[in-house]
Amino acid sequence: MGDSRDGRAIDLVSHSSLHTERLGERLGRSAGPNDVFALSGELGTGKTVLARGVASGLGIDPADISSPTFIILREHGGGRLPFFHIDLYRLEGTDLSNTGWEECLDAGGVTVIEWPDRAGAGLPDDRLDVRLEHIADTKRRVVITATGPRSARLVEELHSSVTGA
Repeated sequence: MGDSRDGRAIDLVSHSSLHTERLGERLGRSAGPNDVFALSGELGTGKTVLARGVASGLGIDPADISSPTFIILREHGGGRLPFFHIDLYRLEGTDLSNTGWEECLDAGGVTVIEWPDRAGAGLPDDRLDVRLEHIADTKRRVVITATGPRSARLVEELHSSVTGA
């Protein structure tokens, strides 16, 4: 696990769902075409809340974003870039190749994947891994890790906006 100052990872605490959504909004504002955010964490840790924030940062109404659990993939337009929201929760142990979700990864939009561990080797090498963990009532630990040069740029921008540096 990376240190919060190594340029590849940020480890912080969100004190509320609003704080988590604002964090997503910062990521959405910095996101470019084909950026991928892989959100992991137990049920109820705020993955969909963070996804709403990313959509908001892209100029998409966050009220339109809900967990796509039963649909697997939702595409949202109307923002600065297309927004693909993928939820692989129900696909554990099943064949993902027929879902079409991988086509989103290079479609020029921003992709948020909930339950990315279900994708295995299907995940892109360069993505932003965001792990959310319960601390207490509304508090969440959020660990954001870059896995390549594109995602490292996002971590740097986020670090600057969080620390004001």
